[in-house]
Amino acid sequence: MTAETTGPANPPATAGGNSPVQLLEKHRDTLDQALEAIRSRAYWSPHPEHPKAYGAASGKEGSLGAEEGQAAFDALRGTRFELPGQPGTDGWTATESSPYGLGMGIEYPHPDPDRLLPAMRLAMPAWREAGPEARAAVCLEILARISARTHEFAHAVMHTSGQAFMMAFQAGGPHAQDRGMEAVAYAYVEQVRTPDAADWSKPQGKRDPLNLSKQFTAVGRGISLLIGCNTFPTWNGYPGLFASLATGNPVLVKPHPRAVLPLALTVRIAREVLHEAGFDPNLVALAAEREGEGLAKELAVRPEVRIIDYTGSTAFGEWLETHARQAQVYTEKAGVNTVVIDSTDDYRGMLGNLAFSLSLYSGQMCTTPQNLLIPRDGISTDDGDKSYDEVVADLAGAVGKLLGDDARANALLGAIVNPQVGERIDAAGSLGEVALASRSVTNPDFPGATVRTPVIIKLESAKPDAEAVYLSECFGPVSFAVAVESTPDAVALLRHTVREKGAMTVGAYTTSPDMERLIEDACLEECAQLSLNLTGGVYVNQTAAFSDFHGSGGNPAANAALVDGAFVSNRFRTVEVRRPA
Repeated sequence: MTAETTGPANPPATAGGNSPVQLLEKHRDTLDQALEAIRSRAYWSPHPEHPKAYGAASGKEGSLGAEEGQAAFDALRGTRFELPGQPGTDGWTATESSPYGLGMGIEYPHPDPDRLLPAMRLAMPAWREAGPEARAAVCLEILARISARTHEFAHAVMHTSGQAFMMAFQAGGPHAQDRGMEAVAYAYVEQVRTPDAADWSKPQGKRDPLNLSKQFTAVGRGISLLIGCNTFPTWNGYPGLFASLATGNPVLVKPHPRAVLPLALTVRIAREVLHEAGFDPNLVALAAEREGEGLAKELAVRPEVRIIDYTGSTAFGEWLETHARQAQVYTEKAGVNTVVIDSTDDYRGMLGNLAFSLSLYSGQMCTTPQNLLIPRDGISTDDGDKSYDEVVADLAGAVGKLLGDDARANALLGAIVNPQVGERIDAAGSLGEVALASRSVTNPDFPGATVRTPVIIKLESAKPDAEAVYLSECFGPVSFAVAVESTPDAVALLRHTVREKGAMTVGAYTTSPDMERLIEDACLEECAQLSLNLTGGVYVNQTAAFSDFHGSGGNPAANAALVDGAFVSNRFRTVEVRRPA
């Protein structure tokens, strides 16, 4: 393929049952179940979490098993990632480096926006005319094909984000696909809320009534720009991608330069499905950037870009909100997640749950707890009263026990995604008293990986220099055990933290109805998602699609929630045409 290669503007559907009508018939049951799931908020997922559910045994055409997925990933390394028919390629770029030390060497097409964006806009009319049902069916077919290649995606996510394999498999595979499908379901609901057509008649007494025929069409805003993140390229990327596509908008995918492959694979599959269904594949395109180019800034202010989805730093999120005035901007930025520890009737369960939450993916999650607020006089537990020092020491011991075996540590921690996280770990000891020091772990399968256990720092809230520490996000496996005067003081600090810095998650442990009410009221008023008394296999830093909301859109950590009606409804407008009946 040369840089000049382009595909047909509106290719005919190929044989094999891939027309929109056939795809709707194929995926109708899945769409109906997704619609019921977002209504009931009960558990549901069409995407298996277990690796053995894929491959020949799955009975699904094209499903890759473990060996096939590994081989597919290996075959991509050191190659040029072609996207047949995508216009405007003016060169090639390779920017990825596996946190596990594995060579990547994949080159991606670099775009000329002046040629690519007009081609994407030309794809809109036929996609608009297709209607919400057809768009939903095509989106579900894209997700089905992604699902069949979950093993391949798992390696792609692992070697761009640093997640351990099982987390990359689940979070980067079925959980991300669930979030994408959730967005499709919400998009469908919001678009069909208004009927396609209506007959309108207004009585006028003795005169003939006024009669009009009215037509209502969901019209996409324009090109949607997805700015991907390094740590969760699919999980954070799929909601915006599928919300925009399902509501009639072309989507330009600009991956993080260190995590291109998972989203590039997504774009390739989407283009294939669109082409086979008779639509212009340029409804979905890839924009890979050169090292240090800052392509997102350039694209974000283009007049053709009318929607932006972004996950990343607060600084760039605020820049987008300030400067991309022509676009509807959805941002997930940094926050300071807090856990209030008042009391518990399952002390060991609480310690184990928190130890896992602090350790998972080396704390490199936007939902990982950072500040643990503990009364300096201690807490009451089923194991007797525990002082502040005892709680902190016991938590440090629980983390140490959890990660004491190197094999288990590697499976939970994954790899440090970039050198900046390692620098924060090394600098943490200067911020306060070290209750748990970080140690390096060797990964025998990937000797080049940087693997570090969490560090816990003790701080006194009363000290004037402590606030600057615990009110700043310290991304990575660094947490602060903050001694406070009392639980009400902890709740006051929680309010202040959420209001000023934002939070994606809040956790709390208490056996007191009064304290529970105090904490709950704070979270309701500050608009923060709360998890109470988690001691089993559900953790504060995990959310389930179709049931849990990720973020709230009501505090500085994010201006939108994944996924609710507000996340999709402003991606399209309903345009009315009325005529005399």
